[in-house]
Amino acid sequence: MQEEHQALKEPYSLEIILSTITTQKNNTAKKRLIFDQGPLSGIASKWVILFILSLPIMLYAGIFNPVMFEILGIAQAIIFFVVFLSMVMIIIVVSVFINNNKVLREVSSSWNTYFPNVDLKLALSSSATPYKDFFKHYNTALSKNLSGQTLQEELAENFATMEVENQALMNAIRANENKR
Repeated sequence: MQEEHQALKEPYSLEIILSTITTQKNNTAKKRLIFDQGPLSGIASKWVILFILSLPIMLYAGIFNPVMFEILGIAQAIIFFVVFLSMVMIIIVVSVFINNNKVLREVSSSWNTYFPNVDLKLALSSSATPYKDFFKHYNTALSKNLSGQTLQEELAENFATMEVENQALMNAIRANENKR
């Protein structure tokens, strides 16, 4: 029991953290739309995608099967399908939101051991942040085949460079943090 507890305390490796939030193909990394819990001993993103794709199919099969279709008729079946499909879309958005937040909560403490001054959410954000070029720098590191400690050092240098390049934005973020 204590060994399991100690295993939970150890931080995830940088490669595991990055594999949960990015897809890598031909030394090019892109942010995942649905983060992968697989490397964290959770549900792989493929299963989440399969669940998401199966919901409208199950809805269609449930409403347009011969028994229900005979009971409802064509007009009511279409109305039911549209109404329930909107509920399915809400379920999909909520499940992706919960999945991504769970992954971020799991890896944030490990991320902070590698980069204590860099907010992971800011690094992943697609809006104007000091770290908007994170994926460009990460792709450069991947093209150099860096891993482990060298990858961490390279990314730390890149984060420092991005903070210097966007000093005004960093100052505004820090001033806003102090107000909270």
